Amino acid sequence: MKVATWNINGIKARLETLTTWLEETRPDVVCLQEIKSVDEGFPAAPIERLGYHVATHGQKGFNGVAILSKHRLEDVSRGLPGDPDDLQARYVETVISVPCGALRIGGLYLPNGNPIGTDKFTYKLAWMERLRRHARDRLALEEPFLLMGDFNVIPMPIDAKTPENWLGDALYQPESRAAFRELLGLGFTDCLRASSDAQIFTFWDYQAGCWPKNEGIRIDHVLASPQAADRLTAVGVDRRVRGWDKPSDHVPVWVELDVEPRR
Repeated sequence: MKVATWNINGIKARLETLTTWLEETRPDVVCLQEIKSVDEGFPAAPIERLGYHVATHGQKGFNGVAILSKHRLEDVSRGLPGDPDDLQARYVETVISVPCGALRIGGLYLPNGNPIGTDKFTYKLAWMERLRRHARDRLALEEPFLLMGDFNVIPMPIDAKTPENWLGDALYQPESRAAFRELLGLGFTDCLRASSDAQIFTFWDYQAGCWPKNEGIRIDHVLASPQAADRLTAVGVDRRVRGWDKPSDHVPVWVELDVEPRR
């Protein structure tokens, strides 16, 4: 089973790019971030024609997340628990029935947090603490669980082409990185790092020729619970998509899981 995450950076601007990629790679499930669309405005029909069920948690103009699945979406929940006053559309979760039982998937778009020293950075860290608490509760279910999306965190120096350029950025602050490590400390596996120690990027800014110069960073992650990590068979990054016409500044990250029953 192939499960992917992709910050699409505007679903309406990149719908053709998305459907082309879906037809070429045929993932079973995709978590999207930054759909930048309200739920009723999401262009679901072309995606549904490819055989996908669609669940969205949208917001006008910015943010917004979605899950596309060839399997029926069960128990869909929208919004990250812990703050009823938080109206930003950044988290969606579902359960999918697979041969081995149930697979839970949480798709997230973690706050950017810039500039540091402002309420935006405070919000980022508070959101990460809420995510940690929610993830801890989900891990207690002891089921295959993937927590995936745009985390807006550069975990390690190897995850940036030029780490020193990010020293003043919220994505690379000690507090952001420590909060990410706390997530891993709950028992999650960083799927890409579990499969490779190479320098691999998932984001290249549109500015200053970052893509041609490969000035990238890795901020899109797939974290697996122990029960999901045990079924991990492959991990990949579809880097080539960044070179397509009118690309997102992010590229898809995917994992493959063996979901067959075990004796």
